[in-house]
Amino acid sequence: MSMPFYVPPEQLTKDRAEFARKGIARGRPIVVLEYTDGVLLMGENPSGSLHKTSEIYDKVAFAGVGRFNEFEMLRVAGIRYADLKGYSYERDDVTAKGLANAYAQTLGQIFTHEMKPYEIEVIIAEIDNEPSATRIYRIQFDGTLRDVKGFGAMGAMEEALDDRLEEEIGDLPDLRTAVRLAAETIESVLETTIGDADWEAAVLDRNLGRRKFRRLETDEIREIRS
Repeated sequence: MSMPFYVPPEQLTKDRAEFARKGIARGRPIVVLEYTDGVLLMGENPSGSLHKTSEIYDKVAFAGVGRFNEFEMLRVAGIRYADLKGYSYERDDVTAKGLANAYAQTLGQIFTHEMKPYEIEVIIAEIDNEPSATRIYRIQFDGTLRDVKGFGAMGAMEEALDDRLEEEIGDLPDLRTAVRLAAETIESVLETTIGDADWEAAVLDRNLGRRKFRRLETDEIREIRS
């Protein structure tokens, strides 16, 4: 009788983490930036129908990088979670923190118990009436949850993007400045030029009505960057 193959738990965890990081690093990056009226989520996405950013609830937004089918499952589950909680309690009870905690538990469980971890990272953002109430959370492939303050990036070259944003950003910019900064940072770090139609950008804007999420159309991005 042959002995079962044994892998030390620490080696298995290391291998899974390395596998997930490699998959995420192949994904096109997304930058998140706070601006004077809310939060901008922006990245390269040549597809006009497969979105990497999405509305979750009234003032909560989602962005994901990595394998589309995997973060799309989380996005849909998040919408169902928010709808059920908002219907059962109050709309204000749906928060980015609650959703981020649910995602962190799910991804942590998958990373620990499944053969293949999810090759994704997600960001959950929430705004309120004042900039000080803005909340942004990043959830990594292993369920690690952390705050994002002011700006952040995930996907390919995320460390270089973070460093570049830290150098360039000062006080909260307006939306036009934030869009230019996000686009120029991504193009500079990736050393490429991205056409106006290949950007995906969305905002949570506190000047809107009950639903704060809005996508930026190609014409608007082109006008801002011209």
